[in-house]
Amino acid sequence: MAGRRILLINPNSNKATTAMMVAIARSSAGDGFDIVGATAKRAPTMIVSADALETAAPEVEEIAHANSCECDGIIVSAFGDPGLAGIKAAMKLPAVGIGESAMLEVAENGRRFGVATTTPLLKAKIDALPETLGLRSHYTGTRFADGDPHELILDPSLLRTALAGAVEACIAQDGAEAVIIGGGPLGEAARELQPMFTVPVIAPIPTAVRRIIRLVTV
Repeated sequence: MAGRRILLINPNSNKATTAMMVAIARSSAGDGFDIVGATAKRAPTMIVSADALETAAPEVEEIAHANSCECDGIIVSAFGDPGLAGIKAAMKLPAVGIGESAMLEVAENGRRFGVATTTPLLKAKIDALPETLGLRSHYTGTRFADGDPHELILDPSLLRTALAGAVEACIAQDGAEAVIIGGGPLGEAARELQPMFTVPVIAPIPTAVRRIIRLVTV
């Protein structure tokens, strides 16, 4: 396993977010894996709409192709997995998205799951993912934190509180047995929320790391 390199692509054009996500990924990977980040340049600093998510896909694919000879696997680190389908169709390199990875892992053993996040304009995209993955019967729906996504991301305490309300709604109102925090830029908040609830609160980046490691070490 020594020397395996994983490329984490941030479809948001925020290098600080990339650094945060790479740090989370590295802490989840353990020894023997080198996780490096690449940041989109044409996308918004934070993708909050379906249009922005779709527009990000071509650049994510370009980044993957440009780095394909220098890595053993790819993580697309935005919850809508933009560009992932194109990467899988065009390349033999193992590739995963944080959205698909989190849902596939959390639904194991038939567990019912919800998603808590900050971006209501992405609701349709999030709702479509469990359908695509064959997990519709396990999915209890998505709840959104109160507040503007751009403002929440600037205030970690406010973000944590707002997301906690969304997690609680998933559990109490929708019957979720586990809740995914839906977003790469929400990675730190996801880790902080985990001890606050008796049901599992799933941080998506570590699930993607676990999945890509399995794929590259087959």
